[in-house]
Amino acid sequence: MKVLILTMGTRGDVQPYIALAQELHRRRHDVVLGAPERFADLITEHGVAFAGMDDGPLRVLDTSATVGEVAAGGLRAKAALMRRMPAMFARVFEDCWQIASTGPGADADLIVHNGQIMTGRHVAEKLGVPAVLALPIPLYVPTREFAWPGQQLPSWLPTAANRASYAGMKAPALMFGRTVDRWRAGLGLPRRRGRHDPLRTSGGGRSLVLHAVSPQVVPRPADWPVSAQVTGYWFADRRTTVTETLPVRPATADGGDPLVFVGFGSMAGPDPAAVTREVVAALRMAGVRGILAAGWGGLSEVPSPPDVFLTGEVPHETLFPQVAAVVHHGGAGTTAAAVRAGVPQVVCPFVADQPFWGRRMHQLGVAPEPIAQRSLTVTTLAAAIRRAVGDPDMIGAARRLGERVRAENGVAVAVDLLERAVAERR
Repeated sequence: MKVLILTMGTRGDVQPYIALAQELHRRRHDVVLGAPERFADLITEHGVAFAGMDDGPLRVLDTSATVGEVAAGGLRAKAALMRRMPAMFARVFEDCWQIASTGPGADADLIVHNGQIMTGRHVAEKLGVPAVLALPIPLYVPTREFAWPGQQLPSWLPTAANRASYAGMKAPALMFGRTVDRWRAGLGLPRRRGRHDPLRTSGGGRSLVLHAVSPQVVPRPADWPVSAQVTGYWFADRRTTVTETLPVRPATADGGDPLVFVGFGSMAGPDPAAVTREVVAALRMAGVRGILAAGWGGLSEVPSPPDVFLTGEVPHETLFPQVAAVVHHGGAGTTAAAVRAGVPQVVCPFVADQPFWGRRMHQLGVAPEPIAQRSLTVTTLAAAIRRAVGDPDMIGAARRLGERVRAENGVAVAVDLLERAVAERR
């Protein structure tokens, strides 16, 4: 079969689909991964066929500290960003259709898409093929067992309120509904009930939804329909060794201070230089060495090593198992990599689903309580780091969780389900 995967977002929204594409290719299926142009090298270096689309809303992360402003600015900053978003997707929609109709993804038997792309199910409807929603975060399918992860909500909500909180996923339809409807009309698709609901097929049935997360981290809720499945994480590893990338040996076999990784991915606060100074001071107060990943944003120049080093993009799969702890923003991808590595974490969330992962890591006993970026201080971060590298119970819990997750094969489970879905359709 031929599979077209469509995804939009930051690196954590792209890398799991590389792993899925690799497993599909290993089973001799034809697969094309459509993603923002900035990820062309990342995708092709893994041996996956790439189809580029406009970067769209990702440009917000390039031109300002908008994410940090939203995190600190409350409803006004969020509303201002929402007003700008629909226009950013116009070219993305057109690119998706071109890829699927006449481009590298033409003649696909199946469309796999994440929610952020917003076009996947509509493209599949026009082509008359099934669409599968695939997610690294349990955002769409309501449950009584935990509140909607798209926004930080109180952990004490009653079960009925947990389920009701998933009404938050109606926001994209409200924000982008007119834009999507105009685009659908251009494709000759009708306005019909449920057209903006990715959990439903064009015929009104339930769409298959795959959650690329370990059941050890988020057990499958008992009240989910059979169409919603938890497969295990989807990991795409590179063949880069850590010594080729880092300026310092991670191992502490020489009796030196523990080494701690700090990286906030694509998240940039209003003042990255100030955050960097706080992080460096906290590492030194905690008595550890640090590797700071500048990444796409968040951290900037580090003055005068030798105990703290700044590096660019690093291969998490090779670095994380060799550090004493991972300090990060709570992105789904970074959280998954730290879980698999079997090391304690310190989660400092900015926005969206990041507080959910921070709380979940704390509940699992592999991290102290999360520290919101707006509450981050030298003292609180240093205390959390000291606990992460020195608490035997936390270290043991992280090691055991990592062992269980490494025993899973999430991409194999996912491809089994995709093959079954296409076979049933035929």
